[in-house]
Amino acid sequence: MTGILADRAIGELFEQARLRSEGTLDHDQIQPASLDLRLGSRALRVRASFMPGKNSRVADKLERLTLHEIDLTQGAVLETGCVYIVPLMESLDLPEALSASTNPKSSTGRLDIFTRVMVDYGQEFDKIPAGYKGPLYLEISPRTFPIIVRRGSRLSQIRFRSGQALLSDAEMQALHEAETLVASEAPNISGSGIALSIDLKGTGPEGLIGYRGKHHTAVIDVDRKAAHDLLDFWEPLYSRGRNELILDPDEFYILVSREAVHVPPLYAAEMTPYDTLVGEFRVHYAGFFDPGFGHAAAGGTGSKAVLEVRSHEVPYILEDGQIIGRLVYERMTERPQALYGSGAGSNYQAQGLKLSKHFRLS
Repeated sequence: MTGILADRAIGELFEQARLRSEGTLDHDQIQPASLDLRLGSRALRVRASFMPGKNSRVADKLERLTLHEIDLTQGAVLETGCVYIVPLMESLDLPEALSASTNPKSSTGRLDIFTRVMVDYGQEFDKIPAGYKGPLYLEISPRTFPIIVRRGSRLSQIRFRSGQALLSDAEMQALHEAETLVASEAPNISGSGIALSIDLKGTGPEGLIGYRGKHHTAVIDVDRKAAHDLLDFWEPLYSRGRNELILDPDEFYILVSREAVHVPPLYAAEMTPYDTLVGEFRVHYAGFFDPGFGHAAAGGTGSKAVLEVRSHEVPYILEDGQIIGRLVYERMTERPQALYGSGAGSNYQAQGLKLSKHFRLS
């Protein structure tokens, strides 16, 4: 059967020793259509990012590029502008019929932490070929805020895929007509997915449209919820009736889609990477949307997609309703035992404009 593996099948991979871990799994580590990956006990500060390449193991490159090693067992600070490689607690012994892909967790993207997974002899980041046997490594580069991480911190997630599960344009159109994938009467569907546009009218009496990350802040502990004052790290942005926003180069913004997103239980979705045709900016991190996202909220009317946005090279004006990203949908091999939103780990169900779980309003 082709499709994305659900939680039950991910658990079976551990039972079959196709997935291994250095320690006991966290109770909420297996998600409806993915597995959270955990940092190991050491981080290696390297001179620069690198690709292992088809003739090298990651460890071979690390021998040459490592500047120093950091012990993560008691927690450590990772500085902005630096590149770190962390061996992960999980490793793989995939069957030939199974491949995988990885992505930052939602909270990781909303903290502007650049992460991607590498494998031995890999020629692409975040892509794990069918039949791969070996360790997993996470590249980490905090962009806006310094962070505290430790052994067991979860910054990335992995999906397992059997065969080709991606929906065609016609299949996506039919599913939208049956299930309302995005709250749009005339969805823009192309070979790169179903379009999402930006909401710059704002919410509330002042028209809150998003947040811009501050510089030179205190550190953020990635494992602590509601531990940091929002206004110490973020500048709120308001529409003031203009319904537009000028993106300053290399600043980091949290914005929100105009459409609500719905992922039916038998499907998984993913935000596609930057499309050069939409402008001189990018939705900074591709992201996984699990089965059930927006499904339990108000009878399945959807949840907004929070977007991490950067402009590059030049200032760029975003206008309300402008296309800013696209979602692709894939079939699941089976319905997950637990849908997104049904457990304590679902932090962003029924969300609107929302920062990561680490912040509180004083």
